[in-house]
Amino acid sequence: MFTTLARKYRNWRAYNSTVTELSRLTPRELDDLGISRGEIPAVARRAVIG
Repeated sequence: MFTTLARKYRNWRAYNSTVTELSRLTPRELDDLGISRGEIPAVARRAVIG
């Protein structure tokens, strides 16, 4: 049970970190990466899940 909680916490932290980092990018930088601002949560989820 503890390992499941620890994994979920790590995934949550990674998700939040990814969202924060991507949110700091300018529209031009996001465009260079091929993503829109509205896609940031989905991109962060895919980054955490693998």
